Amino acid sequence: MIIGLVVLLLVCPCLGLAGWTAWQVSAQEDGPSPLASATPSPSSAGQGQEHDFARGDCVVNDGTDDNAELRKVPCGPNTWEVLRLIPATADGDQCEILAPQATANYVHDNPVDRLDYVLCLQER
Repeated sequence: MIIGLVVLLLVCPCLGLAGWTAWQVSAQEDGPSPLASATPSPSSAGQGQEHDFARGDCVVNDGTDDNAELRKVPCGPNTWEVLRLIPATADGDQCEILAPQATANYVHDNPVDRLDYVLCLQER
């Protein structure tokens, strides 16, 4: 019985690590191809907005660079296109890895960490 418990305690973390690794690899494969460098512009820690953005949406910033208030709009000149939405993180640097052609990022930092997200943006 002790040997079975030891084996179980070793197998469970290994399966969890394997699942996490597979999730990370699939997230990177979803990302657009690399193109340009990232220079943040409407980067902020927004509070109180629900995430209803998706890849391909366009937004404008009705706030400031330090306190962005993004609003979805039809895509066109002077808008920011969402290249990637990265859930459950407030690390804007992830855009450099997962959407290297992004020229800005928006960080939504919620008090509940699993509700955090980052938008990787490119100016149109």
